[in-house]
Amino acid sequence: MGMAEPTRIRTLLALLRPHRRTMLLGLVLGLAANGAGLATPMVTKWVLDSLGDGVELVRPVGVLLALVVVGVAITLWQWLLLGRLAQRVVLDARTSVIRRYFQARVGDLQRRSTGELVTRATSDTGLLHEASGSMIGLINAAVGLVGTLVLMGVLDLTLLCWTLAAVVVVSAMMAALLPRIGTAQTAAQESVGRLGGTLEGALRAIRTVKASRAEARQSGYVIDQARDAAAHGIRAARITATVWTIAWTGIQLAVILILGVGAWRAHLGLLEVSTLVAFLLYVFQLMGPITELTQNVTALQAGIAAAGRLNELAAIELEPTSRQRPVPTVIDAPDRGPVLTLRAVTARYGPEAPPALRGVDLEIARRGHTAIVGPSGAGKTTLFSLLLRFLEPDSGEVLLDGRPYATYTHDEVRARLAYVEQETPVVPGTIGDNVRFTHPDATDAEVRTALEAVRLADKVDELPDGLDTSLASTDVSGGQRQRIALARALLRTPDVLLLDEATAQVDGLTEAALHECITQRAADGAVVTIAHRLSTVLDADRIIVLDDGRVRAQGTHQELIASDELYRRLVEALRIAADQPSLSPA
Repeated sequence: MGMAEPTRIRTLLALLRPHRRTMLLGLVLGLAANGAGLATPMVTKWVLDSLGDGVELVRPVGVLLALVVVGVAITLWQWLLLGRLAQRVVLDARTSVIRRYFQARVGDLQRRSTGELVTRATSDTGLLHEASGSMIGLINAAVGLVGTLVLMGVLDLTLLCWTLAAVVVVSAMMAALLPRIGTAQTAAQESVGRLGGTLEGALRAIRTVKASRAEARQSGYVIDQARDAAAHGIRAARITATVWTIAWTGIQLAVILILGVGAWRAHLGLLEVSTLVAFLLYVFQLMGPITELTQNVTALQAGIAAAGRLNELAAIELEPTSRQRPVPTVIDAPDRGPVLTLRAVTARYGPEAPPALRGVDLEIARRGHTAIVGPSGAGKTTLFSLLLRFLEPDSGEVLLDGRPYATYTHDEVRARLAYVEQETPVVPGTIGDNVRFTHPDATDAEVRTALEAVRLADKVDELPDGLDTSLASTDVSGGQRQRIALARALLRTPDVLLLDEATAQVDGLTEAALHECITQRAADGAVVTIAHRLSTVLDADRIIVLDDGRVRAQGTHQELIASDELYRRLVEALRIAADQPSLSPA
């Protein structure tokens, strides 16, 4: 904890540093308001003394009213300023977190719960709202406290000593409890993050939950997480309430004690009544700085806890934005050789994880259809992750047009590739937005051509708003999502089209249309497909069989049926019929 706390504070200061001028202005305004507040009891004493001396009251009363008006105006200005500052700090933190998410390596993000990531960007950053002004509040409160004590000493040193004794006792009890607030706040936020992750996962799988008749069981599990979050929140509230109760009780007892001592001294003639009234005003005014100190320390503790959780996001590794090596002066001509090459590539998903690919050598022809097959865990998805630079190889290298990937930026590589993933998520927006997702400047004519290629144009034309139909308000089947994703990839098709089983969720007629798209695209460029159906690989120019992270065999369907036992077993396991006499086990 001792090592973590300075890191959390540095993170919080880094978030506040860009707003230091606004914070300085807020501090100056706070000090000015403090000055007006500190002068008020002294001017009140002046008014009371004027009553006894028969002096004209207009001037002292006018000064008193002016102090009140100026103090209110300055305080209002400071509140408005700090309110805007708090929102800007929260916005900056959320902007930083969101940008980090979208610049992060895919593997690092996928190792974390989506619900937890969302909580970090929403709930945790929200705790910075109060913390942004807490440092100014602490300084203002400290100055107000010291100023009040000094002026109380000017009025009567004996009463000041009694006051200091009460303040020391109350402060000691609060100091013993305040560290527990930060611990409780951190635990509460972590429990909320776990709740968000659990709920997000359950809602994502809601069809499976209902089909399994597990609604009660799953909701019970999520509610248990909610109860845990509530328990942590209650504990944090209980600790905060204890601190406040001790503070207020201590202050009230101190006021009663000081009032009794002051009345006794006034009775003995050791203290003027006007001085006692001014001193008591300072005593009541002392509650303000003490209350403000308590509030701001609590807010600062919550902000430090949130900064610590946000600081954990620094462990998410970002994708590099520049080339790692200079561009070679001589490269292969674009029309010669393979478009993609893997040379002795080994890759894994973590330092301690076993290799997902082992010494893979592979070439992807510039034109034609290459199908990747293999059992679960063979390395098919890992191969795509390497091609898309979601994952970097442990050893070996990947080349594009004969140049190592390291000589390209991530954007330069991905600009040459189009990818359709198996789950085919649609992004928020309209059908047109989804098809244009990679190329926002595409015309309606280009979008329609892409939709025609996947046999969706007529379906879109039937919708009242056509391309402007919101996908959120339209029932889109799995097959239609697949075709929208494929249309997005076919729009201004780049050099290599990567398909993760593009025919997984479509009917027979649509499947035939998609195969026609693949065939047409393969005539002009490279198509690489992760395939689980024989219908996908029958027309492939080459099939790559992966097993245990290695290239086991490659060739045409006929060649592999005749020569590779694993390929034959894969065909049998999927119950795919093929007009080959050698489908029986060899």
